[in-house]
Amino acid sequence: MSRPAAPPWLAHAFRAQRGPVPWSAVTRGALAAGPLLLAGVLGGRTSFGVLAAVAAMLAGINDRPGSRRASVKRLGVPALAGALGLLVGTYAGQGMTAVPLALAFTGLGLVAGGVSAVGPVASAAGTQLLVAVAFGAGMPGAESGWQRALAFLAGAGWLMLLRLALPSPGSPAGDFRFDGERAAVADVYDAIAALLDAAGGPHATARRAALTAALDHAQDALDGPRLRRHASSAAERRLHAQYAAALPLAEAATALFWAGEPVAARASEGPRRLASAVRGDTAAGPLPAPRVPRAGLHLRAAAPVTPALRALDDALLRAAQAFDRAEGAHHRLIARRRSVRDVARAVFGAGGREYGLRVALCFGGSAAIAQMLHHARWYGHHQHWYWLPVTAVFLVKPDLGPLASRVLCRAAGTVLGALVFAGLAALLPRPAGLFLLVAVCGALVPVAVRHFAALTAVITVLVLALVMVGGEPQASVSRIGETLLACALVLVVGHLPVPGRRGGAVKARLATAGTAAHAYLAHVLGDPGHPADGAGRRAPSGPAHLAGRWAQEEPAGRAARPAGDGPTSGALAGCDDRPERWALRREAYRTLAEARTAIELAAAELPALARHTEGTDAVAEVLERLVDTTTACAVHLDDTGRLTPRHVRQLRAALTELELQGMRAPAPAA
Repeated sequence: MSRPAAPPWLAHAFRAQRGPVPWSAVTRGALAAGPLLLAGVLGGRTSFGVLAAVAAMLAGINDRPGSRRASVKRLGVPALAGALGLLVGTYAGQGMTAVPLALAFTGLGLVAGGVSAVGPVASAAGTQLLVAVAFGAGMPGAESGWQRALAFLAGAGWLMLLRLALPSPGSPAGDFRFDGERAAVADVYDAIAALLDAAGGPHATARRAALTAALDHAQDALDGPRLRRHASSAAERRLHAQYAAALPLAEAATALFWAGEPVAARASEGPRRLASAVRGDTAAGPLPAPRVPRAGLHLRAAAPVTPALRALDDALLRAAQAFDRAEGAHHRLIARRRSVRDVARAVFGAGGREYGLRVALCFGGSAAIAQMLHHARWYGHHQHWYWLPVTAVFLVKPDLGPLASRVLCRAAGTVLGALVFAGLAALLPRPAGLFLLVAVCGALVPVAVRHFAALTAVITVLVLALVMVGGEPQASVSRIGETLLACALVLVVGHLPVPGRRGGAVKARLATAGTAAHAYLAHVLGDPGHPADGAGRRAPSGPAHLAGRWAQEEPAGRAARPAGDGPTSGALAGCDDRPERWALRREAYRTLAEARTAIELAAAELPALARHTEGTDAVAEVLERLVDTTTACAVHLDDTGRLTPRHVRQLRAALTELELQGMRAPAPAA
């Protein structure tokens, strides 16, 4: 007799990310908060050492795997927001009484919550802004706001310096600057090989999703901030060229996945060898010979070569050429750039408004409750009231999991961390034991981020140690009480009705994914006889209409295209719009992956919240089928200039299902 399954909101609380231990991040964590605190105490500036350690801890939470260039934005932007928050919070705490301060917190929460809807970096920046505001207002001290801000920047800057200067384990000897980019690009080729191996099998859909994740990660790794418009070094240009060479391979592999038939095992050998070449920064070496027959040769009936296989072989040959070049050409990364209008739409759209309102209510409400309890002497001799609003900020973040899971994990982690610290504080010598405890917790942060309860426990121990080093008495009991209050507040606010549609954040992401999918479809099915502009892009005239016009029965036994023909023969003769197509394809899959993540989190909420997003997973599944079919159409049109009846049926079926779900395909402008 099988056990009854746990409800999704409870099962999510016991789910943790898996993977190898990030030893480089562990090393950086050990060298950050603890040494900074020690330096501050030895220099007679204990409060500055505490602030620098807090900044290093917050930066350590954002210190995720990736490239050094991308880490500048991922760590630097939130650090700047935190310094600004500390500056504002310090002066607000000194010059405002309880009621105006709570109102100011509410307004800041509204702004930071809306900005957080833009993306992960903006979300981290919004979180650090609010956390630092609470720290600045709730930690009385003789230091001015700008001195605190500089101490905060110094702590975050120290961790960033370690991130840029220390090599990662397993990096090639010598130049380790681009080891994050190499690992990300190599993972793309490995994901392509895994998808080819899984084609036609039960795990093919999961492998296609893994390929999307690998491409997203590589794009982020290569697309970090830079002073010049193009990659400046030969090594970086070569990595950009290797990433660009992976895009047609990924497109062909997706078309083979859509066909639903197994692929010969040798097809994945080439991408795996390319992955090894990227990781080792070596030449590609010999690759499997293409399966495309030469001119004048005929295929055996038992071994047909489809357009997708021809595209795979052609992309493999072109990738080998890109790998053999000493350095890549000067070109920008193939990706869609987010415009100011896109950012404004995210901030002021349904998702940004809903999240901003909930953050404002939680942050402002927690500040009001904390002020009331503080002035009522509920804290006893404790002067610091920042824990309640800081806890509310972390709890209200949806990217840390569903609401119920966040509340359970935060409560359990705080209780565990407070009890552990109470025991260690009674045993460890002071202050040396506290310095060691801060260093150990800093090293554990990169591992603890895989589960919210573990992260909460580690942060609780670290912050309580910092408070004790700063001269405050042991505060484990009060921290548990404040955390439980914040959990109750966020749980209530999370279930309050807000203006607009419920589940607006999920539906907004789904609408964005739908727009990207239809833009990709319209580009692929554009009219080849009427180019839209001088770039050679085909003018669209409506997805459903064009799908029918491209249809033609594929003749049985049609002669195979000679191997010398390029992939742009047929319908695309004379133009090559593939970089634009690949950028649209990347945007479609990326927005779909983001929508999928939001849908899965919403489905794991309590039933009262989960019901508002019912049916969105079915829409996402149809959109994924539409984008997969569009990719298969693009590959087939490159080869033959016509679609098969199967392509047309799949396109029409997906578009019809989307219309039934209320997502009509917009007719693109001619």
